[in-house]
Amino acid sequence: MTAPFRSLSDFRAALGAMPAPDAAASDAARARDAVLTKPAGALGRLEEISIWIAGWQGKARPAVTNPLILVFAGNHGVTAQGVSAFPAAVTAQMVANFRAGGAAINQLATCVGARMEVHALDLDRPTADFTAAPAMTEAEAVAALAVGWAAVDPGADLLVTGEMGIGNTTSAAALAAALFGGTGADWAGRGTGVDDGGLARKAGAVDMGLARHPAARSDPLAALRCLGGRELAAMAGAIARARRERIPVILDGFICCAAAAVLERAVPGALDHALAGHVGAETAHRRLLGHLGKAPLLDLGLRLGEGSGAALAIGVVRAAVACHSGMASFAEAGVAEA
Repeated sequence: MTAPFRSLSDFRAALGAMPAPDAAASDAARARDAVLTKPAGALGRLEEISIWIAGWQGKARPAVTNPLILVFAGNHGVTAQGVSAFPAAVTAQMVANFRAGGAAINQLATCVGARMEVHALDLDRPTADFTAAPAMTEAEAVAALAVGWAAVDPGADLLVTGEMGIGNTTSAAALAAALFGGTGADWAGRGTGVDDGGLARKAGAVDMGLARHPAARSDPLAALRCLGGRELAAMAGAIARARRERIPVILDGFICCAAAAVLERAVPGALDHALAGHVGAETAHRRLLGHLGKAPLLDLGLRLGEGSGAALAIGVVRAAVACHSGMASFAEAGVAEA
């Protein structure tokens, strides 16, 4: 599907015209949950998840049979500020590893029965160093949003977006600070393992970026353009397309959530179709989830990215749906109700 936007203004308008969940399907799923062979509330959040999925799929008995993981990769000019423990060449090397099936996310996708695709965005053309200039022109930001939008298969019934990009935790920290306030020190973390000097450089780069681009504080899409990266924009575009197609989304770690937060700040409620798969070890991820009002499903100390935490959470979501749609009611099983 060709993206229905040619400018950031068009994209904002598209976000504002997204569908809501099917209230009748949610009500029917809630009524079904009440008569399944278990004490009320005994499956905890699994019950909430199944009702939530039912509303977005428009089915009282939802199913997850075609989960999709999209991994987007991009390079960042801000690495010139010494913010990463790894060279930018690692981005392309890891893309090759993804495509060869050798990364952690490949193994996790297989484990949870998900299809995985990798989309590299102009790796030989990093974004500009946002401490000196906007990371992307409007045309570049729109093009990256459109890559994400087009990557979503409308036949998928659950979506995870992951990323790879040396320097992208710095962009994510800058986005979070622009969207929710604070300084570089409030949002910068160790990412791939920078030392104290690297952490100070990250915080300083975020502060320089915020000072260089004051409009980022008041306009979320300007923040994405000026401080983000192509892979972050692509994730935002894919999450927005999933909303258009009523496909539930599982959010991954700090970088994914920073990209998704752009949508929520641009149009409140834009992430109603998304839940948080996990809380990662990156320092500010828990705080960012708090701003988004998302309680994570898992807390495993992950800090890999790639969509790994959200991929693991696919198993939880599939379990929730299997219990809801496959269990017998008290009447069907001939079990006496309380």
